[in-house]
Amino acid sequence: MRLAPIHKSEAFTRIELMVVIIVVCGLSFMVVSLIFAYSAAGAHARQMSCINNLKQIGTAYRFWAFDHNDHYPASESVTKGGWSELLTNADQGFLCWTNYAIMAKELGQSPKVIACPSDDRRPADFFTNFANANVSYFVGVSADNRQPNSLLGGDRNLGPGTNSGPDYGFSPKSGKGNDVAIQTNSQASPVCWSLKMHSFRIAAGLGNILMGDGSAQEPTSANFRQNWQPVAGLTTNWPAGHFPSSPSVRILFP
Repeated sequence: MRLAPIHKSEAFTRIELMVVIIVVCGLSFMVVSLIFAYSAAGAHARQMSCINNLKQIGTAYRFWAFDHNDHYPASESVTKGGWSELLTNADQGFLCWTNYAIMAKELGQSPKVIACPSDDRRPADFFTNFANANVSYFVGVSADNRQPNSLLGGDRNLGPGTNSGPDYGFSPKSGKGNDVAIQTNSQASPVCWSLKMHSFRIAAGLGNILMGDGSAQEPTSANFRQNWQPVAGLTTNWPAGHFPSSPSVRILFP
């Protein structure tokens, strides 16, 4: 008896191949979309966490001021728990962390609130081993709760110019800090968010700031220059021999 011949399977037809390609492309698009959506959702969640950090810090400032003649730590004498005398010297960025350590009680004894989840820096476990390397937010040392729009704090990745750089701007990687005079004339001396923290993959630059009244804002670089830099408050008690372009506000970066 003769067996029926076994026929080999034919290759895909053009139509079948097109269907396979369409399906694969569709699945790839779905995977990329899901990854992008997950990444975007994660970035938004981290920014919201950062905003909440700044609001909590703003509340700590208000509680501290309530017990210290309505002054924030940088405006209160060392003898009364502040650190204003230290700021009579120039180049005090290395002591930026001191401002937050002074408010340890008001911050709930947890330095984790001083570290942004989008920052490369990690929080300390306790204020006893706390330093600039655990701080994500700059300090506006001349901010006043009687000047609601004065610049009290914000993301440390602020830098000079209008083109976002790849580093953390005024805040050095070393943790040695930086004592910066920022002119309120944003046309003459513009600043912008670098491509770190919440500006990652956002060409326009995006960051968070804390105002003198304890409120928090989320300006882009352009919005910061237009609406917040000109009203950031003025520093009048500059260290002896230190004469920045006026008017300027003094900012300590960790």
